[in-house]
Parts: sequence; C-alpha cells; structure tokens
Amino acid sequence: MHPTPVFYFEIPVSDLARAMAFYTAVFGLEFEQAEIHGNQMAFFTLAGGTLGVNGALAQGEIYVPSHNGTLVYIPTDDIEATLALALAYGGCVLFPKTAAGEWGFVAELEDSEGNRIALHANT
Repeated sequence: MHPTPVFYFEIPVSDLARAMAFYTAVFGLEFEQAEIHGNQMAFFTLAGGTLGVNGALAQGEIYVPSHNGTLVYIPTDDIEATLALALAYGGCVLFPKTAAGEWGFVAELEDSEGNRIALHANT
C-alpha cells in the first residue's frame, strides 16, 4: 500500500506563466516546467527530503479551471496574509478565515485562473 492516499494532483490553468507568477507570489512555490503528452506542466517542487503529495499546474486542452471538483488544501502559516497576497495578484476570497475546530483554520480563494483553492493553518 502507498504511504499516502493521494499520490499526485494537477490544477488546471489557462495561462501557465500567469498561474506560476500567482502561486510563486502567494505561496512562495517554485516550479520545474515540462511538456507531457502535449500539455504544458509546471511541477511543484518539494523541499529536499520532504515527504508528501506533489502536483503541478497544468495547461492543455483537457484542463479547464473551475470552482467545481476536487478541492486542494495548501498549508500556510498566516491565512490572512495569504488571502491578502491572493487579492494583490488577481485572486479573490471565496470563504474567509474560519475556525475548523481541532483542525485549526481554513479559508478558500479563487486563484488567477478561476480555480477554487483552500487554505489551512493551525492558528
């Protein structure tokens, strides 16, 4: 059995350069670009030796940004600061910072491409 229930994810984008700029500015993420099966991909990089699920921003005919479908949660130390950065870089707040009981706090934003993305923080 695999050590995590999810192995990999892809976030659909219409403009890969714009999406990379958004995710770099808002989350401090770095990317490795490649073309796979005729689709442009920007793979999230994991810190050296870090275990976890990895994914990519994906641009291609089959990738359509949406508020519907799977919701990806991205960790942050400061939800309010992350939401402010999202607003500054073309996103919008869909669900404000809200307590999630013993699981900390969550919020949702729309990224530069029109995807619904969730945030999670312990405080």
